[in-house]
Parts: sequence; structure tokens; C-alpha cells
Amino acid sequence: MKQILRIFAFFILLNGYAQQNLTYQQPSEEILELADVELAPGVQIDSKGEQMVLLFRNQYKSIAELSETELRLAGLRINPVTNIGSRTNYYTNIKVKGVKDKDAKQVSGLPENARLSGFRWSPDESMIACLNTTSTGVEVWVLDIGNAKVSKLTDAKVNANMGSTLNWFKDNQNLLVKMLPNDRQPLINTAVAVPTGPTVSVSDGAKAQNRTYQDLLKTPNDEFNFEQLARSEIKKVSVNGNVEDFLGADMYRGISFSPDGNYIMITKIKRPFSYLVTYGRFPSESIMYSINGNKVTEVNEVPLDEVRPKGFMSTRLGKRNMTWRGDKPSTLVWAEALDNGDPAVEVDYRDAVYEQNAPFNGTPKLILKTKQRFSGISWGSDNTAIAYDYWWNTRNTKTYMFSPSTAEAKVISDRNYQDVYSDPGNFVSSKNEFGRYTLNMNGEKLYLMGDGYSKDGQFPFIDEYNIKTGKTKRLYQSEYTDKLESLNSALDMKKGKILVRIESKTEYPNYYIRNINRKNDLTAITAFENPFKSLESVNKRVISYKRDDGLDLEGTLYLPLDYKEDEKYPMILWAYPREYKDKASASQSTANPNEFVYPYWGSPIYWVTKGYVVLDDAAFPIVGEGDEEPNDSFRTQLVANGKAAIDAVDNLGFIDRDKVAVGGHSYGAFMTANLLSHSNLFAAGIARSGAYNRTLTPFGFQSEERSYWEAPEIYYNMSPFMHADKMKTPLLLIHGVADNNSGTYPLQSERYFNALKGLGAPVRLVMLPKESHGYRAKESIMHMLWEQDQWLDKHVKNKKEIEEKIENKETIKN
Repeated sequence: MKQILRIFAFFILLNGYAQQNLTYQQPSEEILELADVELAPGVQIDSKGEQMVLLFRNQYKSIAELSETELRLAGLRINPVTNIGSRTNYYTNIKVKGVKDKDAKQVSGLPENARLSGFRWSPDESMIACLNTTSTGVEVWVLDIGNAKVSKLTDAKVNANMGSTLNWFKDNQNLLVKMLPNDRQPLINTAVAVPTGPTVSVSDGAKAQNRTYQDLLKTPNDEFNFEQLARSEIKKVSVNGNVEDFLGADMYRGISFSPDGNYIMITKIKRPFSYLVTYGRFPSESIMYSINGNKVTEVNEVPLDEVRPKGFMSTRLGKRNMTWRGDKPSTLVWAEALDNGDPAVEVDYRDAVYEQNAPFNGTPKLILKTKQRFSGISWGSDNTAIAYDYWWNTRNTKTYMFSPSTAEAKVISDRNYQDVYSDPGNFVSSKNEFGRYTLNMNGEKLYLMGDGYSKDGQFPFIDEYNIKTGKTKRLYQSEYTDKLESLNSALDMKKGKILVRIESKTEYPNYYIRNINRKNDLTAITAFENPFKSLESVNKRVISYKRDDGLDLEGTLYLPLDYKEDEKYPMILWAYPREYKDKASASQSTANPNEFVYPYWGSPIYWVTKGYVVLDDAAFPIVGEGDEEPNDSFRTQLVANGKAAIDAVDNLGFIDRDKVAVGGHSYGAFMTANLLSHSNLFAAGIARSGAYNRTLTPFGFQSEERSYWEAPEIYYNMSPFMHADKMKTPLLLIHGVADNNSGTYPLQSERYFNALKGLGAPVRLVMLPKESHGYRAKESIMHMLWEQDQWLDKHVKNKKEIEEKIENKETIKN
């Protein structure tokens, strides 16, 4: 009888139920030991490298937290009870530490059940303001770093729904804070509200080829709720807790002080709202105020931005990227398109950059023209500044050195931004007298700090750049071959003091101060321990191999913890495709074998504890050179990448190539479904939060800017849904029910599952309640790990045994 029951139970395991209502499960002990650990704190260090603030948080949220009330409006996800983003990460504890001190001090006065966020350093870096979210709302608190003590400044009446919530005055004694307006009206419960009429959308014939955004406004009731949640009063709050009126209620979006602190640029959202784009493209106006709250002048007016020319490099007309010039007391800077915002228009210069001094009523001054789309400026002086542009279609970026006073400019770098070997690094900045980060200038010298990728490995560096000659001189280059040194920031270039982070495969990343003027002058300032002790002995290496067409590829290989020579193991291949316009860039190495082994929530590394070889972050380049676009041969290159990876590890003698699983998240899930549909390389797949029918994203996706109507064969050929009849390999689909990523609607997994099930493919669909594109709740993540573990055991590790039992089952049937 027991034997019959075991056989019956096994048949249930094989077939599964049509619908399973599981409670949340936990993974095996080996995985749980790694997935449920206490994290080291986040680290914030002042610009002089003297004081550190350690921020502690829980690794995961709870499903109860994700189940709190949430409204999804115009691209925002808001908790209307507390008036802060419903997916905000919170910190629960703070400690402070002098860089030279041995131990950190526990901060006193913290609120009970603290949920802290929005940290903002005061201009003199003696204090940090932050938000604390209670069950009823959001409060303002301030940390006195020297005394290691926090105090509460306001009641739970802060409106943190749209950012720019905390803004310090120059005096270090006061903040501008967005607060709930006294006249806020009750929100409409759209689930039960009786409609007053249909929702009507109209096109006037202009092309509005927008991405498939989620969380958009859909009805007049949504518009009403959005406006109520967006409206704030701006208050002046002192560090002593005094609260004064500053500006009356409006839909305030951005608040920005001038470098000298004498002016405040405030941006407001206006009607009409849109049902096609998110709130960042709603109409807006930017108004300049004095620090007393008096209006100076309007500096920008932006209409509704629904309609743009086709292409990733299109932009709107008018003033954009409006910001402050960091090396001047109160000078506004912005860019304007010279090509009507249309990448198809042929012009010598795409953008112009203008500046305007206070009181912002004079004629704007042209200071620069860029050949491609403007992307930013590092300010230095009247004679020296660095500007950047880029062009996505060619993957090109240019760096300009120019004189803001004369508008004379020259290109000092013209390169493919995907070519990491040629990256000259980023210009080093430091705080100036206005508290703004500007170019660290030493006479005619600037400094560059780079990641240091090369064909021989990764060796981060610092170069001295001569403004007159354009030549560089190497001041420092990391010499580690068994560790990874990351150069974080320059604390004092004159003294050679650099903040660095050092890690190895088994050493948790810690912070140090290095003096590059003195050999081996390195001082540790943190001592975080490795929380993943069971992985300390893992065999990790970066392997290089070639695709059939000769393209160089790589991946990070981990052997099982119980690895024995001459044994064959199952393997998990995890990847994410990336598009390139040239083979040289696609073949460059960016993996570092000395990176700390960090099994984050979505990592496949956990399975080295369960007897699997893991090839993580395997290179999956999709290349389209010249007039050819990468996606023109997407499937062919995808399969070639997968085959090359399996061949490489198989040639090393580690795996049973009949027991290889492939997995990925988002575009990696899309990759997984395509590989299973168009190859027989894999025993099973795991696809999390993907999109499988590209006709549901008709105006472009990922790096494809052609619309469905321009390239229907591309959309068809790349969509696994269209080829569901070819899918015979077991596939585990996982998706968050509240996915907010553009194009990866939960519907994508649901419809793909229905197609596969209808066609008889072995597939399992797991929908995680309340989860977005990335998963947050501990219950969800532990269950996801359990699902993946069960799937891999059944369809990969024990594949042959299962197949034999299925054959026996068929024999019994017959």
C-alpha cells in the first residue's frame, strides 16, 4: 500500500496540479544560510574624509509592508496614508564614527521602530536631515554628527510623494520642507466610485510614439487623486523645530538653491495631465524666488511633452536640463535643441548651452554648442570647464574642454562609450566655496580617475591632465592581482589622500584611505566581516572563450563547494544580453575574478551549495555593425552565445552537458525563453519578470528603436510567444503581480504561460503578490529561491531519473 501511495505522490509531482495555492515556502538550509543574513551598514563619508555615518537596514521588506495601501499614478507609487513612496527603502539604525576612531558610536534619540530615509547633509557637513515614516505619516529628524544624537523637528505632516522633500539653507540652521496642505481633499476610492461618464482620449494626428509606460493616469478620478497627492505647502523649518510658512499650496516638483544660497528655483507641475506619459513630462513652470519667499521671475515654461520625433535621441524643444553653474554664485545654465529635437535632421550641432546671471532677466549668453546630444558639464572656472555629449545610435561620446567666458571649445576625447579599454576616466571634483562639486584644479592641472579595464585585467588609476598640452601623466595605478581596489573619491589631491574600497573573493568590501604620494600608505577605516562564511572556500574564476564567429566572450565560473575532480556536475548559466555596434567593444573583458562573492536576492550563486557549477554573468553580446542593427540577427547570436558558454565549461571537464539550465531576469528572461524555443542546448529554464510578446511593446523595447510597423519581422522573430509551439523544454516563469517596468506587464507571463500550457509544454507560472519588477519581500524571495531549487532538482539535477520514471509511467499506462 505504501508503495502505491509513493507512486501516486510521484505522479502528482510529475504532473502538478492545474492550480496550486501554496503558502510561502523556505529554501533549503544551505541556501537559507546565505539568503537570510545581516547586512553590513551603508557608509556615508563627509567630503574631507573625517566623519563617517553608518546606516543599518533590514535586507528585505516584509510582505505586510508591501501590502500597505498603494496608489499607482503617473509613474509614481505612493502610500496615501503616509505620503511617501510605497517602495521606499528604510534604515533602522544609525551609528557615527570619526575616521580615525576605532569604534563607532551608537546614535541616541532614535525614534521607536525607526524607518529612516531621505538623508541630506547640511552645507557645513555637521548635520544630516532625514525623514522618519510612522504609521500615520512622515516626520523630519536631524542628526547632530558631533554629538551622535538625533532630534525630531516636525510632526508627521511631510509630503514626500515627489522628492525634493528636504533642502538646506546656506545658514545650516534651516530647511525648506514640503508639507501636507491644510486644504487637501479626501481621495476618491476609484474601486467603488460610480463613473460620471466614459474616458475619452483623442489624437490630433501628431505622432506620439511613446514607450509602454505603466502606472499611468487612466481616469478623471486618477487625475484628482494625483493632484491631491502632488500638492504641498512649503515650510521653513529650523533645526530647533520652529516651522514657518514659506509658499502656499501647489504641485511642487523640484526645489533647488543657488550655490550662494540667495535664490531658490522651484518647479511646479501644471495641467493638462496626460494618460500617455508619466508626470515628469507633464506641463511645468520653473519660478525663481528669493530666500524670503518673494517671487523674482519665471525662468522656464514647459508644455505637455507627449509628442516627440522618433528615436532614442529625440528630445523636446525649449529649455531643458536647467541647473545651476557650480562655480558661480547664482548663474542658471540650460540646453536647447538646434535640430528641433529630431535625430533625423542633419545639422552641424545638435544642442546649444546657454547661461543667465541673476536676476535672470538679461539676454541669455551662448557658451557652448555640442555636435551630439548634450549630457552635462563639470564646472571649473571662467576659462575652464568640461562638457559631454553622446549619440546612442553610434555609441559615441565626446568630451569638450571649453571656456565659458569665450565659448571657445575643443574636443579632447572622441570615443565609443562601450569601449571600456579606452575610457580615460572621470575628472576629479572637490567641494568649492559654495559647497558644490567642481573640477579639482591645481593651476594648469586637472585629474582623472578611471576603472582601469584592460586586456590584462582591471587596474584602477589616477592621471594628471595638463590643460595646455592635453597630455596625461599617471600618478597612481592599483597593482593588486589578487584583490580589487575601487577608487571612490579624492579627499585631498594635494596631499594625495584618496578614499578607496578594497575587496577580494572572500574578503568583504571595506573602506580605506590611501595616500598615493607614499607607497603602501593605506589606512583601514572600516572592518566589516564576511556574512557569507559558507562561500569562503568557493572556487571562483573568470573564464574566456570564443564564439563560433571568433568573438571573444567571458563569464564568471563557480565550482560546487563539494567539487571532486573528474566528476561531472549539473550547471546553471545566468546571463543578460547586451547590444553593441562593434565587435571590438563586445569582446572586451569587464569581469574581475577578485570581486567579492555576493549572493544577492536574485543571484544563481546559491546553488554552488547544492552541487551545481554556476556560470554567472556570461557574456551575451548582440552585435550589429554598420547599417546592421543588433536585433537583425538576435536569435542566431543568442544561440551562438549559449553554445559557446556550454562548450567552454564542458571542455574544462566540469559538467554533464545534458544537465544545463539557463536563467535570467527581465531581458534575461526574454533571452531564456528564446534560447529554449530555438535551441536544444538546455535541460530547463528559469525566466523571471520578462516580456515574451513584443507586439505588446510596439514602439520599441530595450535597445530596439524601430517600431513594430517598421520592422514587423524583427518583432515576430524575437517574440517567444510567437514560437510557443516550438517550446518543449521545462520553463519556470516567475513574475511580480505589481511589476512597474516598462513593457514587462504581468500579462506577459500570464499569456505566455497560457500559450505554452495550451500547446502542451512543461511550464510552471509563479505570480508573486505585491511584488514589482525587482522583488522586495522576504517571504517572496525565500519562496522564489524554493521554487527555483525545486525546479532545478526536478528538471536538471535529477533529469535522467525523472525521464526514466516518466517512461515507466507510460509503460504502466500502456
